[in-house]
Amino acid sequence: MIYPIVKYGQPVLEQVGESVTVFDGDLEKLVADMFETMYAAHGVGLAAPQIGISKQLAVIDIASGQDPNAKLVLANPVIISTEGNESVEEGCLSLPDFRASTGRPRKATVRAQNLHGEEFTMEGEGLLARAFCHETDHLNGRLFIHHLSMLKRDSIKRKVRKMMKAGEW
Repeated sequence: MIYPIVKYGQPVLEQVGESVTVFDGDLEKLVADMFETMYAAHGVGLAAPQIGISKQLAVIDIASGQDPNAKLVLANPVIISTEGNESVEEGCLSLPDFRASTGRPRKATVRAQNLHGEEFTMEGEGLLARAFCHETDHLNGRLFIHHLSMLKRDSIKRKVRKMMKAGEW
């Protein structure tokens, strides 16, 4: 099932998600739906709040479905270490058509649980590190625009408000 993507301005995007405590068939179905939704939207990551579910759950696939081994499920993720910094243009499915150069760690290590509740630690570099940080931010009520200068962030917020007034958001 493909869920509609929640757009910026909805409260669920700025709330800390609840921990995932039950690892069952319902969670497996939700994760499958999240991957389907992410692929349909041409994303490389999707957090549960982006489909209106306030849970500490995200899916990532930087190979865009081309490599089954690249599919990652992160339940209750925590970034435990970072290294370096790089500024690369970043976007978000919840802020369609908005992109901005965003500083993120060049390397990031995440600790999370998989689909079966087993804890794991994984290091990512480049796009994967960016995805770890971006999706973990979503689960903590932050969006990539929170990493931008106040001027750039306010500009995007003004444009979104204007689009909302015009019924285009």
